[in-house]
Amino acid sequence: MTILNLISRNRAERPDETALVELAPSRNYRRSITWRQFDDRINQLANALISGGTGRGDKVIHLMMNSIDWLVGYFAILRTGAWAVPLNFRFTSKDILYCAGIAEADVMILGEEFAERVEQARPNLKIRRYIFAGHSAPAGMDDFSRLIENSPANPVSAEPGLDDISGLYFTSGTTGDPKPIVLTHKNLMCAAITEQNHHRQTTGDNFILLPPLYHTGAKMHWFGSLLSASRATILTEINPKNILDAIHFERGTIVWLLVPWVQDILGALDREELKLGDYDLSCLRLMHIGAQPVPPSLVKRWKQYFPGVAYDTNYGLSESTGPGCVHLGVENEHKVGAIGKAGFGWQTRIVHEAGSDVKPGEVGELLVKGDGVMKEYYKNPDRTAHTIRDGWLYTGDMAREDSDGFIYLVDRKKDLIITGGENIFPVEVEEVISAHPKVYDVAAIGVKDERLGEIVAVVIDPQPGTELTREEITRYCEENLPRYKRPRQIFFDKVPRNPTGKIEKPVLRARYN
Repeated sequence: MTILNLISRNRAERPDETALVELAPSRNYRRSITWRQFDDRINQLANALISGGTGRGDKVIHLMMNSIDWLVGYFAILRTGAWAVPLNFRFTSKDILYCAGIAEADVMILGEEFAERVEQARPNLKIRRYIFAGHSAPAGMDDFSRLIENSPANPVSAEPGLDDISGLYFTSGTTGDPKPIVLTHKNLMCAAITEQNHHRQTTGDNFILLPPLYHTGAKMHWFGSLLSASRATILTEINPKNILDAIHFERGTIVWLLVPWVQDILGALDREELKLGDYDLSCLRLMHIGAQPVPPSLVKRWKQYFPGVAYDTNYGLSESTGPGCVHLGVENEHKVGAIGKAGFGWQTRIVHEAGSDVKPGEVGELLVKGDGVMKEYYKNPDRTAHTIRDGWLYTGDMAREDSDGFIYLVDRKKDLIITGGENIFPVEVEEVISAHPKVYDVAAIGVKDERLGEIVAVVIDPQPGTELTREEITRYCEENLPRYKRPRQIFFDKVPRNPTGKIEKPVLRARYN
C-alpha cells in the first residue's frame, strides 16, 4: 500500500467526512473538503497532467504556499508517476532557476505569489508547461482551477508502486552544496507508519498544520493523519492568537510547533495579550517540536501553562524522510533535552570516525537505519556512497547516549546553521556577500538566539582603504538573499584562517557567541 492508496481508501470508507480545513483568519476565510472531494480533485488534476504529456519519471516543480490545493497538486503529480519537486517558498528567481535545472523539470505548478519571481527566471527556464494557481494566469500558463474543472475524476489507470520514486527534495539553497535527494513511495509510507505509531492518531484527531508543506517535516507528520483518516487543519497565517483560535474553534487535538512559535505563544500569555480563560483548549492532547534543538526550559514553561497536554520531541532530516527516526516519546518528558531513542521501525548507532560504536557517554556521529532512508543523492553516487553505508545513514550530527539509552545531540559535524527550523549552509551566505566590491573576506556562522535557536552572523573584513557600513551590507543582502538567509548580526573584523586557507569557524563561534 502507498500513500496514494490511503487517500483512495479514506474516500471509500469515509467519503463525506472532512479531510482538510484551510484557514486564513485575516480574510475571514475558511474552506473545507471531504475525502471524496479531495480524491476527485487529485484525480482531475492528475488526468489533466497526463493529457498534457506528464508521466512516469517526469519531474514537476511544485511552488505554492500552504493550502489544500498544495496537497492536491502534490498528490496529483505522484499519481501520474512523475516526481514531485517541492521548492522552498522563500526561494529567489535565481534559486528557482538553479533547482529547475538540476531537476531537469519540464512542468511547473506555481501559486500566484511566485508569478514575479518565475517571470524573471522564465526566459532561462526549460519549462514547457506552467500551471498557475491563482487569479489571472499570465500568458502561456494554464489555469489550475480550470484544468481541474474540465478534467474527469476517474482514477488514474496505473499508480506507482512502493519502490518507485516519489520526489526530489532540495535540502539547501542554490550555492555551496544543494544536495537534491531522491525519495521513494516506500519512504513516504514509512513516515506515515512511524508517525502514526508515535502519536497514535485516530479518526477523532485534528492535526493543526502550520509548518511549510514543501518541507519534509510538516507533511510527513500529517501523513500520520492520512493513515488514520483523521482531519487536519491548515493554518496559513501564523501568530499566537491564530494558533489558539484554530485549536479552540476547530477543536484541534495535535499541534506541531517550531521553537519560535512556542516562544511567541508563551510571551503573549506572559504579557496577558492572550488569556487562556478566553479559550477552550481541553481538546488539545499533544504538542510536539522538531527541526531544531529544543531548550528544556522552554518545555517546562509550556507545561506550566498546559500541564495536561502531552509533549514529544522529534528528530529527523530530509535524508530520513523527515522526522521520526529518533523521538523522545510522550512517556519520557522527564528526559526533555534528549532527542530520544530510535523511532518505530528504526535503528540507531553512534560511532567513532573509524566506524566502531562509541561507549555510553562518549561523543560520536549519529547513524540511523530504516525504510525512511532516502534512495540516493540525485546523480551523485560518490556522496550517496559516503552517506549511506550498509544501509546506515550517516547524519553528520554528533551525539552521545546516556546510561538509559537516550540520545542527546552535542554539535553538528558540519557548520550547518539552523534558524527557525530552516537549514542554511554558511557558504551560501559567504559567496553572495563576497561578491560585494567592498568586501575583502567574509565568514558566516550561527550564533545562539533564544527564539530561533540560531541566527546568521557574518564577520566581514572590508577591502583596504574602503568604508563599509552595516547598512550597505543589509541592503545588499536584501537584494541578493532570501529573507531567512540574511545575516541578523554583522561584525567587522579579520577573518581567521588556518595555514591551509580554511576559515577557523570554531574561533569565530567562540568569539561571537
